[in-house]
Amino acid sequence: MRRRDLLVLGCAAAAWPLASGAQQATVPVVAMLSGQSAEGYAFLAEALRLGLRDEGFVDGQNVKIEHRWAASREEQLPSMAVELVNRPVAVLITGGSIWATISAKAATATIPIVFTTASDPVRLGFVASLNRPGGNVTGVSFLAAQLVVKRLELASQLVSKEIVIGFMGRSREPRYAADRKVIEDAAAKLGRKIVFLDVADERDLEPSFTTAKRERVGVVIPLNDPFFMSHRRDLIALSARNSLATIYESREPVAEGGLMSYGTSITGAYRQAGIYAGRILKGEKPSDLPVVQSMRFESVINLKTAKALGLAIPHHMIVGADEVIE
Repeated sequence: MRRRDLLVLGCAAAAWPLASGAQQATVPVVAMLSGQSAEGYAFLAEALRLGLRDEGFVDGQNVKIEHRWAASREEQLPSMAVELVNRPVAVLITGGSIWATISAKAATATIPIVFTTASDPVRLGFVASLNRPGGNVTGVSFLAAQLVVKRLELASQLVSKEIVIGFMGRSREPRYAADRKVIEDAAAKLGRKIVFLDVADERDLEPSFTTAKRERVGVVIPLNDPFFMSHRRDLIALSARNSLATIYESREPVAEGGLMSYGTSITGAYRQAGIYAGRILKGEKPSDLPVVQSMRFESVINLKTAKALGLAIPHHMIVGADEVIE
């Protein structure tokens, strides 16, 4: 080989690491900003990853996924959002608290934001309309108050009329007052006695079950609040310890030992958020992507848990369930 050829090869070899480093630097970063914990929301982070994969983006190859977890300390979300914007990231996905989206919107008017929420995104000011979001924000919305009423109806079929039904919620959650009014109206129409078991944080969970037993509650229904999803294992354990039936908003707590759920697929919502993030990385604008309304409902029943509680599930509920765990 001639000396000139060796020089060319040597220069190319020297330049290759630099070129590789430059290529790595161009890999877009997609960040998930969540009001909840990594432990409680790991399955939703995985759904987000799968959504990006659906669009051809694989973590560690042509995209980098990062997470920021506030673990119910929502006061940390604004600084987390600013840190991600300054990084900067290519797309910011928010969930686990409406304050994650509020913080992201306050931090940037240019970086695309994809939210997941059980609240009305128009009423909250996240978007101008569902079909034409406008600005740098779009996302996925799933029904909330209507599904709480459905869970009340299911609870009414599980226990006799003299049994009290308890609703667990956090008054600080923006949806709480509206949900409570809807529940009270529905309970009055059904002729059911209800009580509200208010909690502020995880330290109030055990005392709330003590209150439920004292008030002769037979079924507990946590409201649509990411906090309860994040602390679902505590709820499952306390329900079992106190021999109380609990009806959840999604499948995951039932698969882990809860009694029953009825709601939209939260996992599907996060996967859709990942799909939207992928489409944005390909060049689409958030303002051109309508807010997706999750309309697929699923009911799941854990018969093993029902047996442990000594509870007979009506046959029509078993037949009508999308999934029965035995």
